[in-house]
Amino acid sequence: MAYSDFTINDIKKTFAVELIEDQALFTDVESQVPPQWLSDFLEIHLPLADAIGTEKAKSEFIVAPILSAARELLERQISLFSGIEFTVDKEQGLTGRCDYIVSRSRSQYSLSAPVLALVETKNDRINAGLGQCMAEMIAADLFNRQEENELTTIFGCVTTGDLWRFLKLQLVNGQRTIFIDTKQYFVTQVDELLGLLKSMVQ
Repeated sequence: MAYSDFTINDIKKTFAVELIEDQALFTDVESQVPPQWLSDFLEIHLPLADAIGTEKAKSEFIVAPILSAARELLERQISLFSGIEFTVDKEQGLTGRCDYIVSRSRSQYSLSAPVLALVETKNDRINAGLGQCMAEMIAADLFNRQEENELTTIFGCVTTGDLWRFLKLQLVNGQRTIFIDTKQYFVTQVDELLGLLKSMVQ
């Protein structure tokens, strides 16, 4: 089993996770003016990514530039990894490659704890990627514990490039609880997206 094999039901059964689906995760988040290079890049490449229509195109032409811009807004306080192997516990199926991993460590040449967020790109169905993203978030929590560098909150995101949905993992009364944001964001709201991504670190 690997991250991509997990469904939401698998997550609930395997890891005894409670799901909360009726809460807005972000309130009073300050939007961030996108850098001019990002606005120019998206203006050119959004139509191209949509025309190609593959996960790879959307990942390269939409998701990666937005995450990179967020890293710059945070003055490189975070590190960003794309497509790396993230094997944490083979017996539990917490193994495989992640589209994007964000760490609060500045170390960019190798992944270091604490892992803060996981982002998965899907071609057209957000819901199809939720189980996978949840598995990666649980793996990040376990990885941080193994490295003795825990975080109280770990974020996740599943995106089609055009549409973004966020998740949050927290320990509530000693139990892992995953919140699925009631709101979805569009890439045309890139100022809000950058604000959300920045708020995860602060």
